[in-house]
Amino acid sequence: MGYMPIRRFAMPDIHFGPGCRANAGRQAKALGMTKAILVTDPGVRAQSWMKEILDSLKKAGVAFIVYDAVSPNPRESEVREAVKRYRRESCDGILSVGGGSPMDCAKGLGIMISEKRDVLEFRGIDLVENRLPPMVFIPSTAGTASEVSQFSIILDSAEHVKIAIVSGKIIPNVALVDPETTSTVSPDLVAATGMDVLVHAVEAYASSSHSDLTDLHALQAVRLVAAHLGERFRNPEDRIARNGMMMASMHAGLAFSNGMLGAVHAMAHSLGGLLDLPHGECNAILLPHVVDFNYDAESERYDTIGHLLGVPTGIRKEDGKAALMDEIRGMQRVVGMDHGLAAVGVKTSDIPDLARKSREDPCLLTNPKACLESDLQLLFKSAM
Repeated sequence: MGYMPIRRFAMPDIHFGPGCRANAGRQAKALGMTKAILVTDPGVRAQSWMKEILDSLKKAGVAFIVYDAVSPNPRESEVREAVKRYRRESCDGILSVGGGSPMDCAKGLGIMISEKRDVLEFRGIDLVENRLPPMVFIPSTAGTASEVSQFSIILDSAEHVKIAIVSGKIIPNVALVDPETTSTVSPDLVAATGMDVLVHAVEAYASSSHSDLTDLHALQAVRLVAAHLGERFRNPEDRIARNGMMMASMHAGLAFSNGMLGAVHAMAHSLGGLLDLPHGECNAILLPHVVDFNYDAESERYDTIGHLLGVPTGIRKEDGKAALMDEIRGMQRVVGMDHGLAAVGVKTSDIPDLARKSREDPCLLTNPKACLESDLQLLFKSAM
């Protein structure tokens, strides 16, 4: 098998390990920040471990304000309000602490500050031209990996669609990936974000834009999810599982940020935009249906994933697809994500609009198999 070309591989300065969140002030100061806006949400702001981050800023002499009015699916209006706060307070840098929502909102803020245009104008790939203000991100979930990625997902509330902004310019300068920040995450969120990690890895590995370097990160993420997600869900106090899933999230983020995604994410963005549903749960529900659709286009790659998830190596090739589907559905059952879209409020009448909006999502461009709007409608129906 020949080597796949590495088109581009971009990443932030990554610090990984328990307690590294306390380096926030030093990293912010090193980037030249004198007054930062800290973008987070109310739940994260209330966590006891947040104190070390705020103390580090004070110790480093970096003034800050806090903006925590961020929804689970960040709206363009929230980005605009953060921009107003940033300008009014004369900030010169951005910190973000939280899951994908605060981090994506923070990226949208950075785009508007650097480009002086509205965030919704940047839907698509490589449309951001200017360098953003310095950014230090600290994830609080093992899921979206926005701290290492060139993606920002923003909800256009007027059109009821989540837009994907993809640009190397929006990768944070520094990612402080601290597994201790996930110690207070609920089992439901562990399940949703953990399955999100798996989907990131699977889609990046099967993507038409994958490379040898993205493959390394995608496969390592699958190995770590297979080893740790079940235990992380069952035993929240297990530090090995907690660290393993945080590492899996980071690897998967590096893979999909540089290798792109596919139909699962295009469809999940459509669902999240129309019905304001949790992104990780949408991904978890859709994954087996999209894999079933895509399998023939990249059977060897999907078989590799299957073996990492537990499919025996001696299985007959013609049985590979069914065995992989069994492993994926087994993982869904382990974390309580084995329901359909109807269980989260999707109606059959929603499907035409969902399919139309999915077809316009840039993630569909790198799906390993051509996916028409009619195919998307069938996939949504099968996932009900």
